[in-house]
Amino acid sequence: MAMLGQRRQKRPATRKRLESPGAKRDDAGSVVIERLAHDGRGVAHDRDGKILFIEQALPGEDIEVAIHTQHGRYDEGHVRRILKASEERVTPGCAHFGRCGGCDLQHLAIEGQRRYKQQVLREHLARHDIELPEPALLADEAWGYRRRARLGVRVGSDNRIHMGYRVRGQDRLFNIEQCPILEPRLETLLQPMRTLIESLEAPRRLGHIELVAGDDVVMITLRQLRRVPGDLARWQQFSREHDLLLSVLCGEGEQPVLERLDDRPDTWPHYRALADDQGTAISVRSSDFLQANAKVNYQLVASVLAWAEVRDAMPVVDLFAGVGNFSLTLAAAGARVTAYEGRESMVQRLRNNAEAAGLSEHIDARCTDLSSAPADLENAALVVLDPPRAGAQGICQALAQRGPSRVLYVSCEPATLARDVRLLVDGGYRLVRALVADMFPQTAHLESLVLLERQPT
Repeated sequence: MAMLGQRRQKRPATRKRLESPGAKRDDAGSVVIERLAHDGRGVAHDRDGKILFIEQALPGEDIEVAIHTQHGRYDEGHVRRILKASEERVTPGCAHFGRCGGCDLQHLAIEGQRRYKQQVLREHLARHDIELPEPALLADEAWGYRRRARLGVRVGSDNRIHMGYRVRGQDRLFNIEQCPILEPRLETLLQPMRTLIESLEAPRRLGHIELVAGDDVVMITLRQLRRVPGDLARWQQFSREHDLLLSVLCGEGEQPVLERLDDRPDTWPHYRALADDQGTAISVRSSDFLQANAKVNYQLVASVLAWAEVRDAMPVVDLFAGVGNFSLTLAAAGARVTAYEGRESMVQRLRNNAEAAGLSEHIDARCTDLSSAPADLENAALVVLDPPRAGAQGICQALAQRGPSRVLYVSCEPATLARDVRLLVDGGYRLVRALVADMFPQTAHLESLVLLERQPT
């Protein structure tokens, strides 16, 4: 999942920075913004025809530009002064917008954000000569939606404590006072946690904090580089005061030990995949994949279920199944699901979730390397796949050769989705339905779902 605080890929080493971020090139006067790029920046051309990518600029705006990075074929800049503003420009809802690496689009009205995301999906598929049906839109609240976050913790050389996200385009952290896209139960913890961290004996031993809001309970997980008993006791008291679950990953290296420090070691955060589902509770741990937006996930799972058209005992293969976000709902509807996931811990969680829901006989959960396709795809009536941002190129190559009659592809990266859909279309499929899920309002990230059907030969 695309994510809060995620760093952009590094630019090529050939770029030339100006001496100061506020420097203005002699020939960078006013420009009119033509459109938004796929990362949310405004696109324009200077008087010599060179492409400009301008942060926080909107289509139709007439602005003065300050160039802060030069490249051979394009320059990057920011708004020095707005001469004519877009009617869709709004005041950002967070004081950290522009500095924080998380949100890209708080200056654009939410309706404009959603039209833009639908257009981004169209453009990516058009680049691969794929005709896209008009994509439907799944959306909910524009703020207070994010039920998971990771907060970095660092102590500076001046002994000042920093708790927050990364500065846009940089590795360093900055302190956050608010984060209005967080689910309110999580945002209200920000200031109390900072106060607690400032009281710790060894704050340098705390690497980061993960927050997860389940339907009924919130868990915080500490990444502790070394055990500090006094500090862990402070966190235990904090968890009691705020009615939190508390776990700690302790130790150096890639395999730290997970411990529970609260009084409810058998309780974990859980969520329901459908809004009206009273039976299937999906349990998660801090390291598990979890869709960030609960209400949009309800709609996404419901769409997968509706498009799947499950018949009794219909064989379904769910690839990148996680802890069962789609598998459990499809099985509850009557499908016989073979669920593949690359991480053994999540496979075991899926098995446990299936057992708790009384669906063990309907779900066969398997751990496998999903860089290539499992062997039994041709035996399914439907394949559902929800890969990470890198997509599923190897799997789609196999599906093109020996896939079932229908494929449902859930994507968090439209560029790799378009590449993979092209493979499927070349293999005899046709894209028949599509939607955009606004899983991450205020950012340029989008989730999408497409249905492909194999055409008769």
